[in-house]
Amino acid sequence: MSATRAGSTGVVFDESALLALGSGNSLASQFVANTEHGPVRHVYVPALCLAAADGMRKGLAEHVGALPAVEIVELDFSGASTVGALLRDGVEWRLGHAIHLSRPTPDWPDGRHVLTVEPDQYADMPLVRTIRLPHQR
Repeated sequence: MSATRAGSTGVVFDESALLALGSGNSLASQFVANTEHGPVRHVYVPALCLAAADGMRKGLAEHVGALPAVEIVELDFSGASTVGALLRDGVEWRLGHAIHLSRPTPDWPDGRHVLTVEPDQYADMPLVRTIRLPHQR
């Protein structure tokens, strides 16, 4: 699933957003549901973020992997290089893959927003835009 069409929007779920989704957060669920209803909306889940979230909530990977509107993104060579550089700069590995996917590319010249409960973790990251996912009670 590649998005190169004009007007497409994409969002990257980080570990905290995946945990919120698994806990029934209505806004996180709405992002996924809206994606199912429109071909220009895309939800991306970095494999490293999914691994981190599944490590905290057993079964989450199976749940997210079963959602047809969600694309799980593997860590390719470019991503591994980027995450490695971020690790050397002191960024936690669970954030690195989301940062890599959020930055501008030829397919996504404006980048993709990171959906997160913890936007402050990305404050010092150049070219990373976030959408704050509020804690739900």
